Amino acid sequence: MNLPLTESEPDAARTGARELLELQQAAFLCEGPPTAAVRRERIDRLTAMVLDNADAYVEALVADYGTRSPTGIRFAEIVGMLSVLEHTRSHVRSWMRSRNPSPAARLMGIRAEVQPTPLGVVGIVGPWNFPLNLVILPAAAAFAAGNRVMIKMSEVTARTAELTARLAAEYFDPAELAVVTGGPDVAAAFTALPFDHLFFTGSPRIGQLVARAAAENLVPVTLELGGKNPVVVGRAADIGRAARRIARARMVNGGQVCVCPDYVFVPEEHFAEFTGALRTELRTLYPAIQDDADYTASVDRANYDRVVGLIEDARTRGAEVESLAPPHEPAADPVTRKIAPTLITGVTDDMRVAREEVFGPVLALRPYRELAEVTGHVAAGHSPLVAYWFGPDDADFRTFVRNTRSGGVARNDFAIHMFPSDAPFGGVGHSGMGAYHGKAGFDTFSHHRTVVGSALPFPVTALAAPPFTPFLRNGVGLALRAAAFRARRRLGR
Repeated sequence: MNLPLTESEPDAARTGARELLELQQAAFLCEGPPTAAVRRERIDRLTAMVLDNADAYVEALVADYGTRSPTGIRFAEIVGMLSVLEHTRSHVRSWMRSRNPSPAARLMGIRAEVQPTPLGVVGIVGPWNFPLNLVILPAAAAFAAGNRVMIKMSEVTARTAELTARLAAEYFDPAELAVVTGGPDVAAAFTALPFDHLFFTGSPRIGQLVARAAAENLVPVTLELGGKNPVVVGRAADIGRAARRIARARMVNGGQVCVCPDYVFVPEEHFAEFTGALRTELRTLYPAIQDDADYTASVDRANYDRVVGLIEDARTRGAEVESLAPPHEPAADPVTRKIAPTLITGVTDDMRVAREEVFGPVLALRPYRELAEVTGHVAAGHSPLVAYWFGPDDADFRTFVRNTRSGGVARNDFAIHMFPSDAPFGGVGHSGMGAYHGKAGFDTFSHHRTVVGSALPFPVTALAAPPFTPFLRNGVGLALRAAAFRARRRLGR
């Protein structure tokens, strides 16, 4: 995707997306904030659109990837989001209620309330790794908050995009939900529109361009990005169990997940044991790869070449690279775009694999002596989307949590920080800004407007505008002296 727009890009992409936005903006202004019943019904239709056509989505995603597990698609793309959708739907009415921030102020004749109000039209730009899940969940949150929604699907998974566009037209009026498809020119036109909020899931590099394009119209953005997610095996961990779980976590969707483990720190005294257990588990899991319909391929040749390039760069710079390809199978096949699980040791900071998010079935392994080495390394880099710890909830774990920064922390399992339906999910720093899931999503797509009324027998402006009476001057001076006394006392002065 090339942003921002240039004059050479087709006007049709710009015009079509803008007309949809104007249609939704007009409908929002005409109808006003929808009722709780309307919001829930929109979420119900969104859910039905997916569930009624689950088999069609599986077929489209398998075709887009070349090889991707149908069972994995059903679980990760569809089943995995149902609890969040249900939680969102069931809490819409309670989240919509105004709150009274200062109950005691009523006694003084001031009534204040904070009203969650919809923003208007939300734009959502989806990724290719989970092209269904990662547009449906933010769309449901935007509906819960009372907004209209426009979605730009990834052109990399074109069949899934076209299917979603066709189904959206069957289940929704375009003034409620519209799905836009197309390549980089359409994406550029979409992100340059004056939405009321823009939600993007993808890489940090493209996230920067999206934020820059949105800034031209002062559009607030939520960026769900990625990063190099560290894994720390604690000294008190069950080494075999940790290796087995980390092996499986790295291979979810062929490693093409923003919350996949990227590199692993292992106590040096357990390094050989861990590496052996990891190697055994991966070979046991994948006795064959090229003919395995459940082994996910790289989504396209560009991503395949990028991951292979990371491996070869590490090898050239002196790392030890171990492919766990089955006997008589290649380490990587450009025709099937399948890359065998690969372990890299002896990693140094000048290697690309040490700096770039891998997004493939590759794990870099690093020994450590002291926990401070680990926390120092993680803290010195960009904040990851998730940090993993394997071992008990002990003092070392709490030190790791306290001395590092990440979007979330998961202990002893893959992505479990995403399991609670009402827990916010999002990144921090280089891994993103803003959050969604549960009420966090409702709040992201709402403006919390303060409404205050006065029944005081005098205007507040009488205290702020001249002329100032001697009584008021003395009162202000007394208030300042009292505040200064409190501050000095708290500081022990």
